[in-house]
Amino acid sequence: MFVRIPYRLHIYDLLKTIGIVTLIVYLALPFRFASHYDYIDGAHIEGALLPQVTLNVSLQQTFECSYTDIIANNRFVYSSAYYHETVHHAEEIWPGGEFRPEQCQARYSTAIIVPYRQREEQLRAFLTYMHNYLRQQLIHYRIFLVEQYDQKPFNRAMLLNIGAKVAAEYGFPCLILHDVDLMPLNSGQMYACVETPRHMCPALDHWRFHLPYQGLFGGVVAITTLQFKQINGMSNVYHGWGGEDDDLYVRIMDEGIGICRFAPEYSEYTMLKHKPENPNEHRRALLQAAKLRRFMDGLSSLVYKEVERRMHSLFTHILVET
Repeated sequence: MFVRIPYRLHIYDLLKTIGIVTLIVYLALPFRFASHYDYIDGAHIEGALLPQVTLNVSLQQTFECSYTDIIANNRFVYSSAYYHETVHHAEEIWPGGEFRPEQCQARYSTAIIVPYRQREEQLRAFLTYMHNYLRQQLIHYRIFLVEQYDQKPFNRAMLLNIGAKVAAEYGFPCLILHDVDLMPLNSGQMYACVETPRHMCPALDHWRFHLPYQGLFGGVVAITTLQFKQINGMSNVYHGWGGEDDDLYVRIMDEGIGICRFAPEYSEYTMLKHKPENPNEHRRALLQAAKLRRFMDGLSSLVYKEVERRMHSLFTHILVET
């Protein structure tokens, strides 16, 4: 016997199907749904960048590099095998992991500071990709790898303080505090500083390209050397995972400096797979006292032992005991 199905049931099934398809698309293509935040759009990025270089670059007698096309032609490059397979034209990289374009005078000098311990596979991937990536931007840069040699809980913030101190010795005006497991996806993410500290990875695949909260300020951060000194660097008391980035944000905001970000299409990053670090059980209590500690805890209280400093072909290796 033929049973007639009510019309409204057809509509219900259709809407249900559309909802399921929409959810599948959302889960499959999360990059289309980066959360909103205030940002500098692509048309204003070049004007926001601070032209700062080390002394040796300022003395270079040649015409200035152009960055307009690099920013305007922002494109997804992470899937390209070229960036991952090997470090191409490695002879262009000076000992210590430093590069300076010879065909023109770089407008930006940047120290990339990487806190590190026992992440060999990630380090190889990072160095290969980043040297191929950064040289396309025609900036002057040097990669500083600060490795914790002792067996104490990992102290990421202290390693960044040490890297900033060493980078300042080399005259770098711009610091990028960079985790070894994060890599930019788009070519126009300029590795240079702007007037305010910049959160560079708000659209991270680990968070489904959403910014979890406005105060998130970790992973990859650009800050001038002067600003880092002004806030007394980062706290040295966060042993283990978590808390130090929020502490940094408190310092910056308490100083009245503020932060900025670039548009989502310039700020997409991927996180390489790794085992989670042991969390810092005291991070919440430490964070509550962040404002009270910031003048006495940081660069001003930095104590460590430099075991070795070596000029590797792809990075400046600083081996320390904390």
